[in-house]
Amino acid sequence: MAELRLFGRSAAPGVAKGVVAVLEAARPQRRRGVGAPAEEASALHRALAGALAEVEALAAKATGEAADMLGFQVAMLSDEELIRPALEGVGAGQSAPAAWEAAMAVEIAGYRAAGDDHFAARTADLEDIRDRVLGHLEPQAADFAVPAGAVVVAADLPISRFLAIDWAQGGAIVLAGGSPASHVAMLARARGVPMIVGLDRAAEIAAGREALVDAAAGEVVLDPTEATRAVFAARADEEKRASGLNAAFRMGPAVTRDGTRITLTLNASSADELEGLDPAICDGIGLVRTELLFDGPGALPDEEAQHEAYRRIVAWADGRPVTIRTLDAGGDKPIAGVTEDGESNPFLGLRGIRLSLRRPDLFLTQLRALARAAAHGDVRVMLPMVTVPAELEAARRLMETALAGLARDGLAARRPRLGIMIEVPAAAIAIDQFDADFFSIGSNDLTQYVTAAGRDIGSVAELADPLNPAVLRLIASVARHGRETGREVCLCGDAGGDPRAIGPLLRAGLRSLSVAASAVGAAKQAIAAIDLRDGAP
Repeated sequence: MAELRLFGRSAAPGVAKGVVAVLEAARPQRRRGVGAPAEEASALHRALAGALAEVEALAAKATGEAADMLGFQVAMLSDEELIRPALEGVGAGQSAPAAWEAAMAVEIAGYRAAGDDHFAARTADLEDIRDRVLGHLEPQAADFAVPAGAVVVAADLPISRFLAIDWAQGGAIVLAGGSPASHVAMLARARGVPMIVGLDRAAEIAAGREALVDAAAGEVVLDPTEATRAVFAARADEEKRASGLNAAFRMGPAVTRDGTRITLTLNASSADELEGLDPAICDGIGLVRTELLFDGPGALPDEEAQHEAYRRIVAWADGRPVTIRTLDAGGDKPIAGVTEDGESNPFLGLRGIRLSLRRPDLFLTQLRALARAAAHGDVRVMLPMVTVPAELEAARRLMETALAGLARDGLAARRPRLGIMIEVPAAAIAIDQFDADFFSIGSNDLTQYVTAAGRDIGSVAELADPLNPAVLRLIASVARHGRETGREVCLCGDAGGDPRAIGPLLRAGLRSLSVAASAVGAAKQAIAAIDLRDGAP
């Protein structure tokens, strides 16, 4: 066949070659009759339990963002309201597969028609849940095996299917839909899997064809000529050299060409995620996401479980500062038994600090655990989704309550510094109204709120750009306020680890970035190339 070049948008850089494997949604092949309603209901419950066990097993092996993201599927598979219509269909005489597929069709259609970016972005997860359960009801209908090193082509790729693929042998992801800001794209970047989204004519790509992928350029070449193979081989060699250079920067300090020292910290979700990493690669932990503790199966974590989890991270940091974010549930991070169900727009609903203040029992337990962890090192507590100063003050009062209770109980504790995330435009614009000890800019949410473009929606992905002038102006304003008041300002969103964004962020006045561990070398290399002597704040 003649060589064919297709183009999309880069979601995770890298060069790869392999044979195309096309992932299509599994469709059940009705090969059994309809049993009695009780039998069909029992079959559906077994299938749901099997699907839930599979997702929980994936979550147990995952760390950080991946484990957080799988929580959505765990919550949905545990939701009786999701299952109820299917059971009603079984009661009316349908087979379990037919009833489940019909119920999920209604659910998926509702998400698509909700007119809300968050819901629309979750349809891939719902389709994955649908097919996983169908795979248990009609085992012959589902085959998710992907050959090692394949170029995976799909309309979209849910998190669980990404995690089920062995990327150790190479490979790449090519999607007809998707977004560079989607959760799967974040995982692909963290694991070094080249990924392209929004590929034109992706539906025309047949399985078994040879493909070369240059994800940084957003290019896929099918049935390449020898000359094209040679060009791609040279690109792959160049990428290896760049990776080696990144590794050389990894252990050194983050310093610009003009000698400006930049504080570079890590984003993490658990001590397990930090295992095997040398603390010397960073200046501490700039963001600990605590959602993972609350999002597993079973009861919510008690004070002792939380204290131990935080203490392990503080011990790893070995004297370096550790900034721990309080529970940031809601939005795209639902937690069964904690978050609100049925919100019309979860990203603008009861999430972050709003939810914590509505659940003071839950919040007080976390604050006690954090204050106890602060007795072991330099712990700082960060409040997410703060919109008005009253939320900060309410949290401060609860921290005082926690400290008083710990003193009465004779438990070692220390008052940690209390800061806020700047991700709501109202907080960024009126930054001078907040008496916080420090500020941390959440570039992902700040960008999507400023640009009114959901970060998981491919059709508006180009608008959700942290380098939008309006976003950079708000960041510069917060950084200036930090300098004038002597309060640290850090950025802990994805933009901090994006080499193309680091220069503009530093020129906006930031001197502290928190990035994924995998991005440390590239971030330091990008910092080293920047000269701030001209026009630096």
